[in-house]
Amino acid sequence: MKLYHISLNSLLRRKARMFFLLAGLLIAVSTVVLLMSIGQTMNEDIANKLDEYGANILIVPRSDELSLSYGGMAVSGVSFDVTPLLQDDVAKIREIKNRDNIKIVSPKLLNVADVQQKKVMVVGVHFNEEITLKKWWSIIGDVPEKEDEALIGVDVKRKLQLGLGQIVLINGTPFRVSGILNESGSQDDQLVFIDLERAQRLFNKGSEISLIEVAALCYDCPIEDIVAQASDKLPGARVTAIQQTIKSKMKSIHQFERFSLGISVVILFVAILIVFTTMSASVNERKKEIGIFRAMGYRQSHIIRIILQEAFLLSTLAGLAGYFLGVSVSGYAGSWIGADQVNVHIDSTIMALSLLISVVIGLGASFYPAIKAARLDPTVSLQSL
Repeated sequence: MKLYHISLNSLLRRKARMFFLLAGLLIAVSTVVLLMSIGQTMNEDIANKLDEYGANILIVPRSDELSLSYGGMAVSGVSFDVTPLLQDDVAKIREIKNRDNIKIVSPKLLNVADVQQKKVMVVGVHFNEEITLKKWWSIIGDVPEKEDEALIGVDVKRKLQLGLGQIVLINGTPFRVSGILNESGSQDDQLVFIDLERAQRLFNKGSEISLIEVAALCYDCPIEDIVAQASDKLPGARVTAIQQTIKSKMKSIHQFERFSLGISVVILFVAILIVFTTMSASVNERKKEIGIFRAMGYRQSHIIRIILQEAFLLSTLAGLAGYFLGVSVSGYAGSWIGADQVNVHIDSTIMALSLLISVVIGLGASFYPAIKAARLDPTVSLQSL
């Protein structure tokens, strides 16, 4: 009889203990796989949602600027050789190598205009992109759908005494107020928004735009790559990443990763204790069996191999079963915790990792009991016969 036959028969004779050990490892491995799968799903989902809340790349015309200051106080500034941005530049951004990582591109035209005989900043936008970019906007009324409609900030409403449906004159041209922004605490409260193409005609700007805000998915693509590629496409523009926004997004993502890692470590530690306790108890119960093996001429190395082979068989089975159980549960758990997209698929890397974790735990926690069993004195073990 070979040693692995002894290990297998021993497991089959002790079904209750084998089941307890298998269940402990299976729960540990499946929970770790579940946390890894959910963590990856949630990271992607959180990153996608965060990337939609505001721009993280700003594109403005490149210019040579001469600033004058005295005593730390800016006196004036002169800009020259300004290369304006054009409407066609928006399409060029969609042509970069990492275009799939571009979520929103929102061009804007800024101009100071006479609104009801007062100077107000008027911004021409594409309302579809702007509403998607600024999900925190709360609008009373409707989003402008026609070229002669305007959306005004709450400060503009108060200062100019405007209301929904009223006609407001912008540089002498009438616009109907279709919506009013609730207070957001940003510069948007002091602006008037109209359709971009209408603003270009109103201010005689042709196809010029003042700036472009871009919301890029920065979870699986370095934001620096997108900035570099956009700069190559637009050599006459200055493309910069809003580092504060990016860092806050990635900090939120990494916090969730660290939380999942901490929970996994605790669960694996509990699994090690379960395997160690179970194998130690098994060795104490098998003193007579081990004594007989030693009396029959089995060496200490043979006893160690028998114990470790049992642990290896159970660990391998638990690793495979735990992986498939964890993947199956993650499909339901992802939807339950609110993820918009849950991609459940067989990942060979995670499968190999779950097997490795299970085997390392099983063999590592069984090593000391195996050494203890091998060092048992055969004469002492046989005294109980």
